[in-house]
Amino acid sequence: MKYAISNIALPQYQHCNELSELASLGFEGLEVAPSRVWSDTWGGMVAADIQRYRSDVEAAGLEVVGLHSLLFDQPDLALCASTEKRGRLMDFFVHLSGICRDLGGRTIIWGGGRRREAMPADEALTVAVEFFGALADRIEGHGTVYCLEPLASADTDFVHSVRECQAIAHAVNRPGLKVQIDVKAMASNNELDADTISAVAADLVHVHANEPGFEVLGNSGTVDHHLAGECLRGIGYDGYVSIEQKMIDPDDVFGPIRQSLAILRKAYA
Repeated sequence: MKYAISNIALPQYQHCNELSELASLGFEGLEVAPSRVWSDTWGGMVAADIQRYRSDVEAAGLEVVGLHSLLFDQPDLALCASTEKRGRLMDFFVHLSGICRDLGGRTIIWGGGRRREAMPADEALTVAVEFFGALADRIEGHGTVYCLEPLASADTDFVHSVRECQAIAHAVNRPGLKVQIDVKAMASNNELDADTISAVAADLVHVHANEPGFEVLGNSGTVDHHLAGECLRGIGYDGYVSIEQKMIDPDDVFGPIRQSLAILRKAYA
């Protein structure tokens, strides 16, 4: 397994000086929350901005793994809403896929902001399959992969388990939609076990190692990272495991990162 970390652990907008330290600690990849880099992730970006950030990441000895935290600065976009809003979400997701491609990344993880609200569950499922089928067709040439992220019931009212994510991916049946594991969500959903991870192995492209509240790994005592690592080794997973952790101490950015990395090395070696 390879180690990555999200840039939400770093200062917003100005963190390129920190990237080389991540590489020196042993990280190989950087997962990018776009709003952590750019104040306007849709209308306010040009190709040179994307290339500059990629160059900074690669000069530091890292590679961009992909994107996550997609709608942080676009809260009005929604899947289970009006046709107009869903169309805008589609355009934005195609735009993000192009950014991911140009950064050299592959995986695009959608978790936050995914709700069905008043839409019945069966209708929301039909909408999701149609939406991601159309999206996969539009990004086919990008070489990127979208994943619905499993989330606890406290975090969303639509698509909780990794098996539900896999069912949608199978219904869409395109290379552009696969499965990612969110370890804290799987623990909350009581599906952090060998049977579940084995069941999704053929579709698994990415892993988030995280804690409730995006704290230091091991902080809550509710997420068994050693079990997660054991299950991933059991299926021969050799992709990225990415620490999804907020910036905990602005005065000591790397102290909490080192603590989580120590857990990552022990649990996901």
